Amino acid sequence: MIKSITTIRFHSHLSSSFPLLLTHFPPISHSFPTFSLSKLKPIFPLTSSSTTITRRNNPSATMFHHDPFVSDILATAVSGVVAFSALRLWQETAKRRLFDQKLNRKLVHITIGLLFILCWPLFSTDKWGSYFAAFIPAVNVLRMLVIGLGIWKDDATVKSMSRFGDHRELLKGPLYYAATITFASIIYWRTSPISIAAICNMCAGDGMADIVGRRFGSKKISYNKNKSYAGSIAMASSGFLASIGCMWYFSSFGYMEGSWKHVIGFLVVSIVTTVVESLPISTDLDDNLTVPLTSILVGSLVL
Repeated sequence: MIKSITTIRFHSHLSSSFPLLLTHFPPISHSFPTFSLSKLKPIFPLTSSSTTITRRNNPSATMFHHDPFVSDILATAVSGVVAFSALRLWQETAKRRLFDQKLNRKLVHITIGLLFILCWPLFSTDKWGSYFAAFIPAVNVLRMLVIGLGIWKDDATVKSMSRFGDHRELLKGPLYYAATITFASIIYWRTSPISIAAICNMCAGDGMADIVGRRFGSKKISYNKNKSYAGSIAMASSGFLASIGCMWYFSSFGYMEGSWKHVIGFLVVSIVTTVVESLPISTDLDDNLTVPLTSILVGSLVL
C-alpha cells in the first residue's frame, strides 16, 4: 500500500480554500491501479452576486515553504526583485533618454504598482502575509522621503520619477503613490475590490490619461484647460479595464468573488474618479492623492 501524501490546502484571506496538491492515493488493487486526484478549482470571475464561497478553517497555505513566516520572507524577496528590476529598467531608459522624460515617468507610474500587486498571491494566507507584502512599498516610501529631502542623492530615481528633475518632487506624487500601495496592502489586501479600484485607477487610469492626453488631447475640458476629453476617456477606460483584469486574476485564486456587481461598481468608481481627477483642485493637490482617495471613498459605497 502506498502511504498517504500530506494534504495541502489553500486557505485564502477570506478563509476560502481549495486543494493545491494531490491528496491521498487509495490502495492499489491487484487488478488495476486507481487513484483520486483533487483538482484546483478557481472561482469563475463573473458569477452572480448570490454566489457564495465555501469557507473552511484550514491551516494557512504557503507558496514557497511549509512555514508561513519563511514563505512570506521568500515572497517578499521575489516581489522586491520584480519591483526593483522594473524600476531599474525605467531608470536606465531615462538615463539613456530612450523615451521622453514625461513618458518615461508615466511608464514607471503604470507598471510598478500593477506588477507589485500581481505578486500578492505569492504571500501566504497567514495573518501577517499582508504586512510582508506591504514591506516593499513601505521601503519605497522611505526612499522617497530620504531622496526628496536631499538626505540621499539618487539622480537616476529623480530623473525617472520627477517632472522637472527636482528631487523635492518625490515628496508629492511618488510618495503618495508608494503610500497608497502600502496602505492598500495592509488595510484592504487582495480580498477587497477596494484595493483593486484604488491601485488600478491610480496606476493604469491616471497613467494612461497623461499619455493619451498629451498625444490626442487637443480638445480641452472647459473648466480645466490642463485636462482633455481624450485623456479623461482614456483614464476611465484604462482604470476600469485594469480593475476587471485584476478582479479576474484574484478571483482565479479564490481570494474574492468575481461578480457583475463588482463590474458595475468598478465602472462607477472609474467614472467618478475621472471626474474628480479632471477638477482643478486635483491638479493643485496631486492626482496620486485625489485619485486613490476618491476610489476608496466611492468604492466603499458601491463595491
